[in-house]
Amino acid sequence: MTHSSGGGDGGGGLEVNRVFIGAGCNRIVNNVSWGPSGLVAFGAQNAVAIFCPESAQILTTLPGHKAIVNCTQWIPTCKDVHKVQQKEMHYLLSGGADGVIMVWEMHVKKREWRHVLQVPEKHKKGVTCLTGMMISDTVSLFASTSSDGMVLVWEMVLPSSVGGKCKVSCLDSLSVGSKPMVALSIAALPGDTSHIILAMGGLDLKVHIYCGDQTGKFIHACELKGHTDWIRSLDFSLPVLDSGKHSLFLVSSSQDRTIRIWKMASHVTCSGSVVQSRKEDIGLMSYIEGPIFLVGSACYQVSLESLLVGHEDWVYSVEWQPPLLVNGSEGYQPMSILSASMDKTMMIWRPEKTTGIWVNMVTVGELSHSALGFYGGHWAPDSKSILAHGYGGSFHLWRNIGLDCENWQPQKVPSGHFASVSDLTWAKSDEYLLSVSHDQTTRIFAPWRNEVSSRNKTSWHEIARPQVHGHDINCVTIIQGSGNHKFVSGADEKVGRVFEAPLSFLKTLHHTIFQKPNSFEDLHADVQILGANMSALGLSQKPIYMHNVTESLQGLCNNASDSLETIPDAVPTVFTEPPVEEQLAWHTLWPESHKLYGHGNELFSMCCDHEGKLVASSCKAQSASVAEIWLWQVGSWKAVGRLQSHSLTVTQMEFSYDDAFLLAVSRDRQFSLFSIKKTEEGAIYQLIAKHEAHKRIIWACSWNPFGHEFATGSRDKIVKIWSVEDASSVSLLCTLPQFCDSVTALSWVGRDRSRNAGLLAIGMDNGLIELWSLSGGRISGSSNLGPAPFSAVRAVQFDPFLCHVSTVHRLRWRNLDTDDSRVHLASCGADNCVRVFEVCE
Repeated sequence: MTHSSGGGDGGGGLEVNRVFIGAGCNRIVNNVSWGPSGLVAFGAQNAVAIFCPESAQILTTLPGHKAIVNCTQWIPTCKDVHKVQQKEMHYLLSGGADGVIMVWEMHVKKREWRHVLQVPEKHKKGVTCLTGMMISDTVSLFASTSSDGMVLVWEMVLPSSVGGKCKVSCLDSLSVGSKPMVALSIAALPGDTSHIILAMGGLDLKVHIYCGDQTGKFIHACELKGHTDWIRSLDFSLPVLDSGKHSLFLVSSSQDRTIRIWKMASHVTCSGSVVQSRKEDIGLMSYIEGPIFLVGSACYQVSLESLLVGHEDWVYSVEWQPPLLVNGSEGYQPMSILSASMDKTMMIWRPEKTTGIWVNMVTVGELSHSALGFYGGHWAPDSKSILAHGYGGSFHLWRNIGLDCENWQPQKVPSGHFASVSDLTWAKSDEYLLSVSHDQTTRIFAPWRNEVSSRNKTSWHEIARPQVHGHDINCVTIIQGSGNHKFVSGADEKVGRVFEAPLSFLKTLHHTIFQKPNSFEDLHADVQILGANMSALGLSQKPIYMHNVTESLQGLCNNASDSLETIPDAVPTVFTEPPVEEQLAWHTLWPESHKLYGHGNELFSMCCDHEGKLVASSCKAQSASVAEIWLWQVGSWKAVGRLQSHSLTVTQMEFSYDDAFLLAVSRDRQFSLFSIKKTEEGAIYQLIAKHEAHKRIIWACSWNPFGHEFATGSRDKIVKIWSVEDASSVSLLCTLPQFCDSVTALSWVGRDRSRNAGLLAIGMDNGLIELWSLSGGRISGSSNLGPAPFSAVRAVQFDPFLCHVSTVHRLRWRNLDTDDSRVHLASCGADNCVRVFEVCE
């Protein structure tokens, strides 16, 4: 699906298309739902993200939630597929940490989305689980549970035609007391589809069964006891024909590391004689029988079918294999269960054909340094793939590619940060995008060669994770100029760290689309470091040299005493196809070459000049002495300057494109302009202008690539354009009309040097992005006697479905040829997302 934006107040009819979204999954149980359309929904901070497993790309994010998204649920579900095969519209429920439930509509073929409604009543606390089922073509029931101690049952009437209205009403409200429920499942009773059964479990260690009809009240039927810790997941099967009778199976999982399968078999009568005769049986069944409950005229006996023990940690999710279609209309329920655990494994359980005893048939998982494992596991609608989401905000997908026997192999999935993305920058030659985040990682995204989707859109992937750190990373800059790829990052530890690309990455980069001819060969001979290894403390990354790799590999083979507890050293790898999570996390590190000491507080902002000779850095500050800007000489990495001007944190800095000036903006509402002249020893600098430019914090600044104009953006919702006059003074050129929210990010790209024309991208606190067309003013290098009139016109307001759903932290244009009618804009934000847009004239 592609959203595009156009129009505005003039500006040449620009069109904006989505190219890429990178985002991690919220680390919450029940957050992921795989629908019968084949698409996966998950919460990414306070957005609902949709990804396609076939293309391994995130298709869109749905804006609307004001709090973190806790859970999602497709309607129809994969169990309903035999009822609604021809449905044009599918619906998605999403629940937030503020108690809000939203309903979204998707056109299955066109993959077009619209926000249908917000459920009228809301929970007082966060929604923790959603479950639903289709009653008919136009009616569905769903239930929601929350940490407010309530379980609500809802009826949703779907429109009979495309574009119609959807109605949601609350059928019942169940109070469960001080120990809330965290798991739900709903189903129609076997043999009596007019009655509904609802299972819930949570902190009181019991599975509670409620029964009701399609129109009203649910009555507590019975309790199932056996688990010794919190119940985390419940799932009903479809009715199963057993000895001529329809039975319903319920699977439950718990933090006690076990899985229990409960059987609910219908009986014709509930007379005392039947119950008594069953009690006289002497056998295994007499020990595992559960309660009997009555619904209408039908009677149901509950028994414990099986106790599954195999996981070594909390079992966070269990799910029955989706039904298979029989004769194109009826659903057949396979006896197969998928479980996911914090022990970093997923297991498929099935009964043996001869004994009927449930056993673990398949185990898949990951070997990682993370102390925690999987928050949930899900079947594909066709049952040929299984998906887990884990502690690192990551997805793990396996597909059964075996013919005669099962052979589950890892597949590509989308990936991204699982916390706020604080900064990003394009590589010096634009082959890739580098981002840093409060999830304590640095990630590289790039379009992959030969990975083009059916719609002829380039396929982007995370290709490396150069830095895995122990502190939140706040800022980053790529070193420009000639030589190997280097970057400097700044985190909450007050130290700048310099990283240099290893040979394994340079070879991997050769397979990306934007790779420039001969750029790899130029560096090949000079780079002797193949990769990097993490130190014991997880802060410094040590280089792995070429001659050490064969030794480490031999050591792995010879050391037979190695166990899973002693994870081996990283083996740098050259990838010819996009790497999966386990490879990214451990085999794509860059070695750290230097540390930059000097700042007194957490680093906040960084930039590099365009020649690649100087790096400027700033830190969080409450006083003038701490708010100094430090200049570092690239190569020697000596501190060659301490620029004093501001009294509070310098929020952003940028060198002019001819490197003559350094611009800095600050929390003290002022901007400073320094003249910079490089020398062999470092740099000569001088403060030439300082203005209190805005009424609130100035968050962002950006230079015009063609001249000495720059823009500043502030919390006061204002963007101002300034011009440097005669290298000694600054004058105000233009003030743009007030925006709807705080301006938090700016980026200026040149389009036509002869007219001094360009585009200014403006990002705001609410996640929205606008493009303004700027032209005129003093033209650099022009023979015109006087400057042309300066004009600023809004060219595009991005569609909200394209934008971030919370604060935009950084915008960066790719430095493409200005003659090209297409340019790329990258953005990152507090919604954990990295986005790339294509802007076309």
